[in-house]
Parts: sequence; structure tokens; C-alpha cells
Amino acid sequence: MTTSIVAEDPPRARKREQRGWYWYDFANSGFQTTVITVFLGPYLTTLAEKAAGGEDRFVAFLGFDMRAKAYFSAIVTISVVLQIIVMPIAGALADHTGRKKELLGVFAYLGAVATLGFYFVQGDAYVLGGALFVTANVAFGAAMVVYNSFLPQIAGADERDTVSSRGWGFGYLGGFLLLAVNLFLYQGSGIEEGLAVRISLASAGLWWAMFTVIPLLRLRNRPVEGHDASAAQAIGGSFRQLGRTIAGLRHYPRTLHFLLAYLIYNDGVQTVISFSATYADQELGLGKSVQITAILMVQFVAFGGALLLGWLGSRFGTKRTVLASLIVWTGVVGVAYFLEKGAAVQFYAIAFLIAIVLGGTQALSRSLYSLVIPPGREAEYFSLYEVSDKGSALLGSLTLTVALQMTDSYRVAILSLMIFFVLGFALLVAVNLPRAVREAGNEVPAHL
Repeated sequence: MTTSIVAEDPPRARKREQRGWYWYDFANSGFQTTVITVFLGPYLTTLAEKAAGGEDRFVAFLGFDMRAKAYFSAIVTISVVLQIIVMPIAGALADHTGRKKELLGVFAYLGAVATLGFYFVQGDAYVLGGALFVTANVAFGAAMVVYNSFLPQIAGADERDTVSSRGWGFGYLGGFLLLAVNLFLYQGSGIEEGLAVRISLASAGLWWAMFTVIPLLRLRNRPVEGHDASAAQAIGGSFRQLGRTIAGLRHYPRTLHFLLAYLIYNDGVQTVISFSATYADQELGLGKSVQITAILMVQFVAFGGALLLGWLGSRFGTKRTVLASLIVWTGVVGVAYFLEKGAAVQFYAIAFLIAIVLGGTQALSRSLYSLVIPPGREAEYFSLYEVSDKGSALLGSLTLTVALQMTDSYRVAILSLMIFFVLGFALLVAVNLPRAVREAGNEVPAHL
């Protein structure tokens, strides 16, 4: 069993490790912004429509006739189903072997290589694009399991809001910088549009690979007590440990309650993020330049928003701050239904509101969860957390797919996401967090 925070770590060494930890958020943020949020959804939708012969036509998909416009949300759903399978295994393996740094590298570089492969997706190769996305998104989620599990080992209970928020904020800075480069490439370089999109997509893989080197150099593995096994034995032990983790959740009912609340409201957050560019492109008729500049603004404002909500959490309470952010998310989704076609100013305004709460909602949720899990089993429990975290949302993407398939309306689809924020809010209100922290064996911070 790994230790939670090594008491003998000198403050200087811990700060150095925290700074290295921030860099992985910086590294992978390009995949979240350039690939998921801006380019890939509209691009794969366009390829699927070309293959189908029109946007109202159908393409063959796993033996079914799928509307071309629903293709991207369908592959997002598949990728998250596979994440649900892979991420808990990755978490159990990380805790059982103690080789978190090595596993972070394996998953990060698998995702980076798959993302580089988007350069070769063109013509009617929507199937290749879907396969590469599924691979990259599953690797992205598995790497995030291992990455997040470092947080309780490098930060004490009273500093986790700050450390988590800084990581998210630094990630938004990375996403902003790469997207700014891609904006110039797309608009100002004179390169043909399809080629510019493919280069932009591949650049996220290169960015991911380059900056992952820094956390791999600065983070360190903690010793694992009682495990000296071969790789095969470690994998077998990881499966058994995973089973014990799932079965053991009954001993932490309030942790499970929080996890369910997070699963619901974060499904809404992730689906809004992944669907926003497609909604702007297909329903609002906004050009790629408007989409990219809006996302650039989101990345820039979200850097400050993450730090702002981190400060508000320490002043007014972490749970209260998250609940307030969910009220804003509910309003954003409701207003999005009424946006007029071609109304770029309205789109920018709603993007600004998203930016204020985006990073803070996720950073403070991560910090809260780190307090309600038992010490020494961080990767296992963060694998369950990651089921609904950054990669995209299963329930949300499935809801979008069904809504589009049945109604052929992007506006109905976006409005259907409101239920995730309302239900998540209600579930979070009912969680007794101080008791959950004590039951997990952790210290209750004053600002909870």
C-alpha cells in the first residue's frame, strides 16, 4: 500500500514535485482544446456527411444506419465505455505496483501517438478518425487516473484546493498557447483548410508528447508495502485489488454519494465542452474563426477563473463554491437553446460565463474527492472518479446521440443536458462531506 504523503519529504522537494505535476496539465490540455473542443467534432462530422452524401443521410456504423451528424457523439460514447473498463484497471495497477510514473508515461505517449495519426485522416476516412479518437481518448483518461492519484501524495489536505486549482489553471494556459498557434495556422498561414485542420490536430499530439517529459522527470514513485511481484502477478493482483475497491465502497457510502453526484454533473460539463464547437458549427452557423477565438478566450479567462474559484472555495467553502458554479452551468445550457443563428456576440458572452466556472468546478471537485478516499489507495479511487472526468461523458454523449437521432435538433440536444446540472446539484447538496472525510480516515480542512 502506498503512503499518502511522505512525512519526511522536505518542503523544497515537495514544491519541486508539485511544479512538475502542473506540467502534465499543460501537456495534455492541447488534446482537450484543439482536438475535442474545437477541431475534431466538426471535422469528423463533415467527413461522415461527405461519405453519406449529405448531412441528412446515414452512414454505416457497427451494423446500424447512423445519422452522419450523430457520428461524433457516438464514438465519444464508445470511447467512454472503454474508459470505464480500462481506467479502473489502470488505477488498480498503479497502486498495486507503485509504478505510477512509468504508467503515466505509457498512457500519455499512447495517446500522443494516436493524436499524431489524425494528420492522415482525410477524404471519407471517418472510420479511421473515429478509431484514432477512441484510442487517444481512452489513453487520455487512463493517464489522468494516474496523474490525479499523485495529488494526495504531493499536497496536504489544507493546500490541495490551491495545488489542484493551479494545475487546472496552468493547463488552460497550455491549451491557450497551442490553440493560438493553431488559430494563426488556420486563418493566417494560407494553408488549405483541410490540411490546416489535420496539422492542428496532429500538433496536439506533439505538444502532449513534448511536455510530458517534465513531469516524468520530476515526479517520483512511492514505495508499495508488501508487493514484490512479476508483471503477470502484478496485473493479476491489480484485478483482485480492483474487485476489493469496488466491493469496499459499501464501507464509504458518503464517498460513493459524492462520486455519484460528480458523475452526474461532470457528465454535463464534459458534454458541453466536447459538443460546443459542433453546436456552433452545425446549428449556429458560426465559422471556425469565431469558434477558435471563443475557445481562446475561454482558455485565457479560465486560467483566472480556476484561481478565482480556488480563492472563493478557501473563503466561503469548497462545497458552496461548487454548488454556485452548477447554478451558472444550468443557466448557460438554458440560454444556449435560445442563441440566434450567426450571433457571434451572444456566443462569446456565453463562452465567457463558461470560462469563469469551468476550471474551478473541476479543480475543486478533484480536491474534494481527494479528501474522501482512503490514504494509500489514491489511484484505485481516482480511477472511479475518472470514469466521468476530462475525456468526455458517457451519459451526456449518449443523451445527445439519442436526442439527435430522434429529433434531428441540436437545440433539443443541448437543452437535454440541463438535467445533469440540476440532478448533480441536488445530489451534492445532500452529501455530508465532513463525515465522509472522517470516515475515509482523513483530516477535515477548515474551509470544507
